[in-house]
Amino acid sequence: MPSMSEPQRRWPKFQTRKPRILLLTSQYFLLGEVRAACERLDVEHVLLDLQAKEMGLEDFVRTILGALTTFRPDFVLTVNHLGVDREGVLLQILEALDLPLASWFVDNPHLILPAYPRTHAEKTLLFTWDADNVESLQALGYPHASWLPLAADTHRFVPGAPGNAAWDADVSFVGNSMTAKVLGRFRAAQPSDALAGQLREIAAGFGPSEESSAARYLLTNYPHLREEFMALGEPSRMLALETLITWQSTLDYRLDCVRRLLPLAPLIVGDPGWHDLLAGESGWRHHPEVSYYDELPGLYPRSKVNFNCTSLQMKGAVNQRVFDVPACGGFLITDQRRQMDRLFEPDREVIAYTDPEEIPDLVQRWLDDPQGRARVAEAARCRVLAEHTYDHRLETLMQTMRLTFEPGVSS
Repeated sequence: MPSMSEPQRRWPKFQTRKPRILLLTSQYFLLGEVRAACERLDVEHVLLDLQAKEMGLEDFVRTILGALTTFRPDFVLTVNHLGVDREGVLLQILEALDLPLASWFVDNPHLILPAYPRTHAEKTLLFTWDADNVESLQALGYPHASWLPLAADTHRFVPGAPGNAAWDADVSFVGNSMTAKVLGRFRAAQPSDALAGQLREIAAGFGPSEESSAARYLLTNYPHLREEFMALGEPSRMLALETLITWQSTLDYRLDCVRRLLPLAPLIVGDPGWHDLLAGESGWRHHPEVSYYDELPGLYPRSKVNFNCTSLQMKGAVNQRVFDVPACGGFLITDQRRQMDRLFEPDREVIAYTDPEEIPDLVQRWLDDPQGRARVAEAARCRVLAEHTYDHRLETLMQTMRLTFEPGVSS
């Protein structure tokens, strides 16, 4: 890293009632919600958007240092470590300036963090949407880790958003088929014939298991493949294989759940891969992917039942739909997750199935009860407005950062 020869004096942190935050991003949607929350809460902030551009080292250092030393934030906030370079230059700069970093992971951090150095770990606080990750992140060498669930943008996901008749359905599922993601990770991992030959079996076992790490599941249950796994050599290929198993397991799980909806003539909103997965199946209707920001708020309320089955990168956490659907007045049936009861009251604010075999009867039961659907949707929306907005999450994040890093303050 180029020498910071110009005066780079450290500045005192957390001197004001509300912290000053530098938001760092490289094109990731969640920073828009966080920035809007900063504005509503009157939190001083600067957004540094690196726009995923290739940048020379000197330009990168100049850009980062200019933003930091001009604005003098109390901490830097990013999502999924995006904006943090994999060479560790930013982390070295933050360490030199004794500036804390908050990174909010809304995807599995264990499928992301291995690509980055652990520099500045003592002044990094990893927030994770999955409470199951907290201890494993600490074991990975990050002493500061905290649960921060997802939330809803209740200024965008509101009842009465415009829609169109093509979205009308008794039952709908909005989700990716995972086919392209599986293929992409297969190409990145380049698994040996032995690994590839047992991939589907490994994925089938990983899904229902309690193990959160696909790599650990493979090494524990398929010891004869350990050498094949280690022979991948590069950490990027090992990580790609772990992600591949996770995505394949998710694909199989989603397909099983969606097939159980077919007698109810569901609307499937997603990528063209669904045509490959459901080739030869009748009774369903496909709609291309829709814009998250501009169209989903109007799509969810036009289904009597919005169906959800969660990605297996998160076995205990709830996903975005659990907050967004009720925020805009829709009714949701989702799969049971361990952390869900900490967020919503079961059976009153959220309806869940514990086994895919329950899906057809459960969905039909709620299709037959419009008043019950309305009660649950309204109760869930009230809970979201009261506890699960991005304003709530930012308040929690700021308080946790202060308690962790403000001099003289201890949690």
